[in-house]
Amino acid sequence: MKRLVFAASAFALALAASGAAHADYAVVMFKKDGYCRVWNDSKAAPAGPGWKYHWVGLKSWDFAMTKKHYAMRRHWCRDFH
Repeated sequence: MKRLVFAASAFALALAASGAAHADYAVVMFKKDGYCRVWNDSKAAPAGPGWKYHWVGLKSWDFAMTKKHYAMRRHWCRDFH
């Protein structure tokens, strides 16, 4: 019985360690300038006031970039070059 419990706990530990990292991207608009930026961690918000999220919890950088370009086409924000 001890072997079975040990094997099950080793399997659970290996399964938890092999899980993919959780990607969490967001599209942030800075109100002062009106430009949008893809933020690579929505839990680490930009410092200071004067910003807001357009989208949060996006799963990939590419998908977040498409959302940013969508907001630019709708004139919700502008690009920052």
